[in-house]
Amino acid sequence: MKLRVAVAADHGGLTLKDELVARLDRTYDILDLGAHTVDPTDDYPDFAEAVAQAVARGQAERGILICGSGVGACIAANKVRGVRACLCHDTYSAHQGVEHDDMNLLCLGAGVIAVELAAELVVTFLNARFSGEERHRRRLEKVLAIEQRALEGGSGGRRGDHESHSASSTG
Repeated sequence: MKLRVAVAADHGGLTLKDELVARLDRTYDILDLGAHTVDPTDDYPDFAEAVAQAVARGQAERGILICGSGVGACIAANKVRGVRACLCHDTYSAHQGVEHDDMNLLCLGAGVIAVELAAELVVTFLNARFSGEERHRRRLEKVLAIEQRALEGGSGGRRGDHESHSASSTG
């Protein structure tokens, strides 16, 4: 059975997405969630939510998101419970993020990397597996606890671990 991968990009990542889908289609079950045409009103949060929801709901085991820098897509995707999206532009991060952190969604910046590197990163990401080692499970459980506290209306962090980030200044 082929690994199911949800893929999407905004207008800035469309060309790279189409190239990657063409390369991956033979090996993986691709769920292409758009964009399908260049339209400047195709905004990354819409595509990030679509891929993140597909991963969170189990419609795909992994996800790939592409926008101009990869940053916006990554931020938006991480708002969906159960998604661990990471921006990667090197192979070490692409496999280590899965092996150690159970990353399930890869974000790429079409304006940052070339097609060949992007293809290498995607294959590296899709072939990696979570190690399941005790230290990695322990850390993942802590990350999931942060997510749960945030959903329950808490700050997400432990009390006393951070200073206020208010904009007040005396200078």
